[in-house]
Amino acid sequence: MTKKRLKILGFIISFVLCFPIHFLYEKIPCFTTSIIAPVNESIFEHMKILFSSIIISGIIQKVITTKMNLNYKNICFSNVISGILSIPIFLIMFIPIYNIIGENLIVNIIIMMIALIISYIIGYYIIKLKKDLKLETISIFIVIIVYLIFGTFTYNTPKYEFFKDPLTNIYGIK
Repeated sequence: MTKKRLKILGFIISFVLCFPIHFLYEKIPCFTTSIIAPVNESIFEHMKILFSSIIISGIIQKVITTKMNLNYKNICFSNVISGILSIPIFLIMFIPIYNIIGENLIVNIIIMMIALIISYIIGYYIIKLKKDLKLETISIFIVIIVYLIFGTFTYNTPKYEFFKDPLTNIYGIK
């Protein structure tokens, strides 16, 4: 499997995972799912969908490359960077459009798809590097830090519009 095909597969897996992750906490409400999936419809909570789908897809990519004995470097790091970058990429497109037209499911899905594509292109260029950045272990700690941030803001939610569920006007867990 080429690096390009691996990243295309990663994108497809991430995009498909966005939908079950969106409803994960609703179906299985517990501490773990509250950290990796949205607990309400706020903009902040939906950032978990992007990050978690890319991280889960990254784990699958790592398993594939290991099982196929592909000596691709920087797989974990490329996915962590993709996961982190997908958030501001999404927000830069989403917030102005949301402020103009409001909630629109189709537009939201398209913006999410574009954010995933851009972040996966960046991730592709990271695994294309000939040099091993030696950041695979650090990537695990970065993921933990991101989930600690998600958990902190889920359970100690700031009272800003970004964190407010527009459907219920509630912050954090209902």
